[in-house]
Amino acid sequence: MEYLIKTNPTLSVCGLNCGLCPNYHINTTGKFKCPGCAGEGFSGAHPTCAILSCCQSKGVEYCWLCSDYPCYRYENADASDSFITHKNQLKDIDKARQIGIDAYVGEQSEKISILQNLLANYNDGRKKSFFCVVVNLLELQDVKRVIRQIENEVDPSDPIKEKARTATRLFQALADERFITLKLRKK
Repeated sequence: MEYLIKTNPTLSVCGLNCGLCPNYHINTTGKFKCPGCAGEGFSGAHPTCAILSCCQSKGVEYCWLCSDYPCYRYENADASDSFITHKNQLKDIDKARQIGIDAYVGEQSEKISILQNLLANYNDGRKKSFFCVVVNLLELQDVKRVIRQIENEVDPSDPIKEKARTATRLFQALADERFITLKLRKK
C-alpha cells in the first residue's frame, strides 16, 4: 500500500508516541532511523501497519477520529510493548481527545525536546531505552522537576557515567513513588 505522508509522524495513528521511541532517535550514522508513523521516507523503512492502512483507507489521521473507535484492534493494545512502551497508549489517546490534538502534540514535542537533551547529555551508551520509557510514562511536570534536580546535582565536568547514574537514580525514585515500572514488557 502507498501511504500518505503524515504531517505529524511523531504521534502514530494508534496513539503511540513515535517521537519518544528509541528507533526514532538513532543518530544519523545508524543504519536505520525510524521516520515515525508515516513520516518522510516511511515506505521502505517499516513493515506494513494494519492500523495505519485502516486509517488511511477511511481518510482519518488518527484512529480515535474514526466512528468505529475503539475497534477490535485495541482489545489488548496496552498488554505488551514493542520498541516503545504501550502502557499509556489508551490513556494518551483519551488525553489527545480531551485537550485537543494541537495541545497534545505541543506537550509531546516538549517531551521529545527533553528526551533529546537526556540522550545528548546523560546517556552513557546504555540508557536510551530507559530515557525513552521515562519520558513516555511520566507526566511532563514530573519529568521537568527531575530534570531540575539532575541539573542541581550534576557537575558539567562529571564523567558521563556519573551523569547517567544520577539521572537514572532520580528518575527511578520518582517512578517508584508513582508505582510506575520503567521497563519494556515482553510478550
